[in-house]
Amino acid sequence: MTELSQEDIQKMQQFEMMKKTVIRKLLTKDAIERIGRIKLVKPDLADQLELYLVQLYQSGEIKGMIDDKQLKELLNLLTTKKRFNIRR
Repeated sequence: MTELSQEDIQKMQQFEMMKKTVIRKLLTKDAIERIGRIKLVKPDLADQLELYLVQLYQSGEIKGMIDDKQLKELLNLLTTKKRFNIRR
């Protein structure tokens, strides 16, 4: 396994700071609280959701604040599992 250089660690820290700033800009208080609760139960899902929000923000697809209801819809998009029917 490779060790991270000081530069890599610094880039990761900068990205985390940028991610937190974007999240605070985009989400209402209730939505931020929901992400906090998700982090307690499913940290991987919370990270995935935050990355998705940052990508939407950077691509200009987000117009205005995201409230709790809209956040639930995004969560639903990320968590829906595809169902496969295997027929024999």
